[in-house]
Amino acid sequence: MTTTGRIDPSTTAAEREMLESWLEFHRETLALKCAGLSEEQLREAAVPPSSMSLLGLVRHMTEVERGWFHRVLGDEDAPPLYYSDEDPDGDFHVTAEDTWQEAHSTWRAAIDRARELAAPHSLDHIGGGKHRSGKTYNLRWIYVHMIEEYARHNGHADLLRERIDGTTGD
Repeated sequence: MTTTGRIDPSTTAAEREMLESWLEFHRETLALKCAGLSEEQLREAAVPPSSMSLLGLVRHMTEVERGWFHRVLGDEDAPPLYYSDEDPDGDFHVTAEDTWQEAHSTWRAAIDRARELAAPHSLDHIGGGKHRSGKTYNLRWIYVHMIEEYARHNGHADLLRERIDGTTGD
């Protein structure tokens, strides 16, 4: 698997640069896990009864980006795109109508907005919105959580990709 477009984080960076570079590394890792696959392969579920697919993971990470950066940090009205109260795992429930082009462009737009929302703030900045738990979070916590979230799901993506075409790698 190629690593074009993905940059290894510095081993000596300051805290913010370190956090941002690790988050970018993991965002690009998910993109790499999806690269070069057909629509059918991207929506291929792991193993029954799981409905997890690479397309579903991208949709899920779109919701995660929007939740933490748009809603919690930026206090924006960013309603769910792929899930609902009736289907809380709807981001993972892809159908034949769901496309990579839509999911990928929506995910990239969510990431772009997340970067814009984070840029003017210090790591200690407390987001203007609240999580569904009612708690507030600072930007540092959001960055660390997002790195954890991507790292965990990139492990899933690695297994999915290996099952689809045998491709492995970080």
